[in-house]
Amino acid sequence: MNRFAPAKLKLSKWTARHPQNRERHFLVTDLEFDDDGVLLRVELQAVHSGRSQWLDWRTLRDAETWIIGWH
Repeated sequence: MNRFAPAKLKLSKWTARHPQNRERHFLVTDLEFDDDGVLLRVELQAVHSGRSQWLDWRTLRDAETWIIGWH
């Protein structure tokens, strides 16, 4: 399990363990919060292609899928 503070995710770097379409390195470019200020999801942008995707921030805790930083 990757451990991190959800509030510090903005502009953090991530590496996909199983890259698809040569997209291995990602940057968190945006955060979405609910009305109470609770983090709901993050926007990841692929460095290689510039493609963005939104996903539940808890997905990044899965060490089988994501590595913190660029490796």
